[in-house]
Amino acid sequence: MNVIKCQVASLEALTPYVYKVLLKPEQAVNFMPGQYLNFVLSDDDKRPFSIASSPNNELIELQIGAFSADSYPMQVIEHIKNNKEVTVELPLGNAQLREESTKPLLLIAGGTGFSYIKSMFEYLSQEQSSRKVIVYWGLREPSACYELDESAAIIAKLNEGEFHTVVETPHDDWTGKVGMVHKVVMNDIKNLEDYDIYLAGRFEMVGVVRDDFVARGVNKDNMFADAFAYI
Repeated sequence: MNVIKCQVASLEALTPYVYKVLLKPEQAVNFMPGQYLNFVLSDDDKRPFSIASSPNNELIELQIGAFSADSYPMQVIEHIKNNKEVTVELPLGNAQLREESTKPLLLIAGGTGFSYIKSMFEYLSQEQSSRKVIVYWGLREPSACYELDESAAIIAKLNEGEFHTVVETPHDDWTGKVGMVHKVVMNDIKNLEDYDIYLAGRFEMVGVVRDDFVARGVNKDNMFADAFAYI
């Protein structure tokens, strides 16, 4: 793990509650798609966030969901607003992309867990991977979606790429899938055991998905999530 100083390249709101942060590290960094970093506020205050960008990119991208003024993530946003230079620790995590596998990939995320799987499909697209990659992103409602066109364009460059957004509470003009994201996946894909499956989202969500998928015959060794270390 390395301690890296980064310049704040940009900070923008993707929705009223989700911020996109781009950091320029002062030196080259190495990490695997699907790993995370610690955002260092002090020696005793280090906060984990998934890296949303490919390791090939010059800038490190974070997607931070902050839903209240003094919340854990909003304190990080305020720190970024008030500092031109920040400190991070990376790489961290054991749920990174297994490149040695040739199995098709199923990437499933809820909310800002999307950052975890974005790093993977962006990297795979850049590397012109021949593996099948199916991406499902679950959100509460359409207003929570962001950068759909940009993500769809990246996934479209894959040899076999699919991108599905799923909302629990649709508006009348919503044309995508509806329901709990993993239930939609189970309805769409009958042979889940054929895939390497990567999961990100709230711990309780990841736990439910794991249990339901195992009940459908999925081998735990073919599912990956950093949340598994805590649930």
